[in-house]
Amino acid sequence: MKIWQKAAIAGAGVLVVAGIVWFSVYKANQDVVTVQTGRVSRQDLISLVTASGEIRPKNYTNVLGEGIGKITDIVVKEGDHVKKGDVLLHLENIQPGADVQAQVATIDAAQSGMQAASANYDMAVATAAQRQSDFDKAKLDWQRAQLSYKEQLISKQDFDTAKAAYDSAVAAVTASKAQVDQAKASRDQAHSNLEQGQAVLKHTQDILRKTTYTAPIDGIISYIAVRVGENVVPGIQGTAGSSILTISDMSIVTAEVKVDETDITSVRNGQPVDVTIDAIPDKIFKGHVTEVGELAILRTSGEASMTQVTANTQEARDFKVVVTLDNPPDSLRPGLSATAKIQTAQKQNVISIPIQALAERSQKELDEAKNGTGSNVTLAASTADGAGSAKVDVQGVFVVRSGKAQFVPVQTGISGVTDIEITGGLQEGDLIVTGNFKALRTLKPGASVKVDNSAPKADQSASGS
Repeated sequence: MKIWQKAAIAGAGVLVVAGIVWFSVYKANQDVVTVQTGRVSRQDLISLVTASGEIRPKNYTNVLGEGIGKITDIVVKEGDHVKKGDVLLHLENIQPGADVQAQVATIDAAQSGMQAASANYDMAVATAAQRQSDFDKAKLDWQRAQLSYKEQLISKQDFDTAKAAYDSAVAAVTASKAQVDQAKASRDQAHSNLEQGQAVLKHTQDILRKTTYTAPIDGIISYIAVRVGENVVPGIQGTAGSSILTISDMSIVTAEVKVDETDITSVRNGQPVDVTIDAIPDKIFKGHVTEVGELAILRTSGEASMTQVTANTQEARDFKVVVTLDNPPDSLRPGLSATAKIQTAQKQNVISIPIQALAERSQKELDEAKNGTGSNVTLAASTADGAGSAKVDVQGVFVVRSGKAQFVPVQTGISGVTDIEITGGLQEGDLIVTGNFKALRTLKPGASVKVDNSAPKADQSASGS
């Protein structure tokens, strides 16, 4: 046999052996899934609920129109600090001022009339007292005259004079009593006129007062809705008056946020909160929950879902939560956008795993894997998506044991930002499958796995996501 023939036979043999080896390796790795792994560890976990909203003062007031008039000047501007009672703006007050002056003059006249009526009453009382004294004297003279005339000690003329004096005294007493009653009625009428005038003065003074608006609370002017020259209208029949301005008391500052309905059950008063404000980046403000809303708010309309119309809608709902900032800076203003991270739970040194390591499998698939009737590697796409009879109802983690991914049901506790507490099913140090997403979604219980914890390439990462 020639040399080149021997070389050809030898080369063919090498190719055959290489093919057999390649085929054996290929078959060996055909059913192996490449996964990323991590160890079950212990760490401190903080469960957070994140919600967004805006900065608001705990106490604020909207100053509304009380009287009718045109604004002549606005004393304050937005951002000014005011004290209770400080003047805010003025309305035209010519007519109300004139009404007050006229009514003051009316009251002065009524007071003079009251003094005159009181003097007349006092004079009538004094006159009545004098007439009563005259009556008492005339009565005694008349009684003595009767006895003397009976004993014929006086003449008939003296007797008649005494009787006439007595009758005159009786009439004078009666007239004086009538004068007292008349003077008293005049005095009471003058007093009533004075009280009526004083009531009218209060009314006109109140109208005049409503032309000067003052601050009802301490705070800052956070919003002014009017300009000089505009007319102010008071509220009528349940309708609010013209909105003039808003005063915010920034001594107690809150962040009013909306928490999703799926998280509201874990929020409680007193829980610590980290608040970030868009206008003050790279700074965290400490606070605590002071109010948890009891009524759901529709996300699109912002209305409370308490009517029959809104109760039947499938729209997402939020709940209002008020967070009070512990040490708010003076630079805060109402309406600034804020984000609150509410610490709903905290545990130390607990067994935890990355949240993405959790997987769900149907009980039927677990039974097939246990009996050895399922496929060796992955679920079909339709099964992985939850179609057909493979209904997902068991939560667990894939633990790598002897090169195979064993599905272990677990019980979970609180969730952190990236990790979740495991309360049952795993031990510290267990090697678990943490990625990639496709492998966790389709991995079959009991499948052979190959660990590759190297950083994925950019194109692979993009395609895997």
